[in-house]
Amino acid sequence: MSSLTAVVHTHNDALRLGRCLETLHPCDRIVIVDHGSQDRTLHVAREYGARIVIAGSFAPPAELRGLADWLLCLDPRESLTEALAASLFALKSATVSTDVPFSVLLREETSAGWVENSQPQTRLVPSSWSQWIDGLPTSAATSRTLEGWLLRFAFP
Repeated sequence: MSSLTAVVHTHNDALRLGRCLETLHPCDRIVIVDHGSQDRTLHVAREYGARIVIAGSFAPPAELRGLADWLLCLDPRESLTEALAASLFALKSATVSTDVPFSVLLREETSAGWVENSQPQTRLVPSSWSQWIDGLPTSAATSRTLEGWLLRFAFP
């Protein structure tokens, strides 16, 4: 069975973080990479049993390498749908090469309602992944898309 670690970059996200962490049932570990929060972000993270790493850059810290087979990268405003969580549970129990990353579809809350992003975003990568932009994996043309949605909330 593959292991899965969620990586969430935070900065003063106490109002949003709990909703994100509440949906991470498929993950074996949660790592919060904090960028100097001065609110209750770290307190919320500890309540969910997350490991906290103080950020030195926007790329995941080197200590995440080898921590799991897969890294699931999220923004604290994002949450997994049940369908995406089910896809992640299925992936963990399947024999899957860690050479190819996975993408997810994104639904984003706006003041006008929910908008579906038609371009899948690479968010599940092997722990050896080395291509990052602002804490998220760069898009990979070879990625496969998982079933389910990642929801991005605009409001706390």
